[in-house]
Amino acid sequence: MDFSFSTRVADAQHRLLTFMDECVYPGEATYAAQMAEAGDPHHVAAVLEELKHEARARGLWNLFLPDSEYGAGLTVHEYAPLAEIMGRSVLASEACNCSPPDSGNMELLARYGSPEQKKQWLEPLLDGTIRSAFAMTEPDRASSDATNIAMRFVRDGDEYVLNGRKWWTSGALDPRCAFLIVMGRTSDDGPRHRQQSQIIVPMGTEGLTVLRNLPVFGYRHREGHGEIEFRDVRVPASNLIGAEGDGFAIAQGRLGPGRIHHCMRTIGAAERALEMMIDRSVSRSTFGTAIADRANVGDRIAQARIDIDMVRLLTLEAAWLMDTVGYKQAASKIAAIKVAAPEVALRVVDQAIQIHGGAGVSDDTILAELWAHLRTMRIVDGPDEVHRMAIARHEIRSRSKQDA
Repeated sequence: MDFSFSTRVADAQHRLLTFMDECVYPGEATYAAQMAEAGDPHHVAAVLEELKHEARARGLWNLFLPDSEYGAGLTVHEYAPLAEIMGRSVLASEACNCSPPDSGNMELLARYGSPEQKKQWLEPLLDGTIRSAFAMTEPDRASSDATNIAMRFVRDGDEYVLNGRKWWTSGALDPRCAFLIVMGRTSDDGPRHRQQSQIIVPMGTEGLTVLRNLPVFGYRHREGHGEIEFRDVRVPASNLIGAEGDGFAIAQGRLGPGRIHHCMRTIGAAERALEMMIDRSVSRSTFGTAIADRANVGDRIAQARIDIDMVRLLTLEAAWLMDTVGYKQAASKIAAIKVAAPEVALRVVDQAIQIHGGAGVSDDTILAELWAHLRTMRIVDGPDEVHRMAIARHEIRSRSKQDA
């Protein structure tokens, strides 16, 4: 197992770190000011478009796509350190056109979309001229089971008629959101993993209503998390992605890379929190002694470094397995990092908040928002409990094979 990075990746790391220092970190204050001035939580701040233009000019665009026809052609292992760097700021992933849910939708369309779907929807996503959303989770169903969805797709001639309700549809409130990829039930017969399908629904289609934007611990994110009602929504049958019954398999193909990308960015957030913890502890004194010289603070810094490095190595192993043996064989490791990365990052951010005192829980620092975002990572793309169950099953099967 070789965790060294190629010259190509090392060069991209250097360029990305320079972009972060020169453009992204300074742009955070500008972004906050522009959003406050606009008074609209879904406003598209001008600095974001400026950052996107600069990232593209520097060759830092669509880095996540392994297919060189569409993106940088990097493997999952090669993309890992770059995603980590972008995870240090809430602006960086979008600036490089690598932010979810668009990144997952681009991977999905590149892999499963028809030529017409790629032309109409994938190409403008690749160019960063539109945004998109992915609608799978439902308010009335336990969303940890993707086969459990209730939304109906009924074929009517050359159209499908959609009825149901979705929520936590991230990206749906962005004014640039042009379409949704929606998962629904097309059959009640046959294997339970073959009863679901996915379809493209343009925003503004008659019968599609965004009911509300769901806050996360009080934060209303710019792209929004929509609760959406579908009432007799008609879309062309040609908008179906793949064939009827392919929806569950497509969802798993989308969520696998998505989970590992989340973990990579989460490590970057933890690194930034650790840097902030160190900077704060060396710059502040209590009772005549620098906070950094307090034994309990030094222990926290040391433990944070140990924890971050451990979860980074576990993530790199999962990425290496995805590249070498595929998603199915790497599934247990992906489940492990999906549990471990948010847990570690939350501990580090919590300690950074503690050392910052009142500033840590305010919006004067990024820490409170980081904590709120990272806490959701224990739920999105499968809750911890489901991933732990999958790991346990894998271990029990492996042990049973050894005993056979």
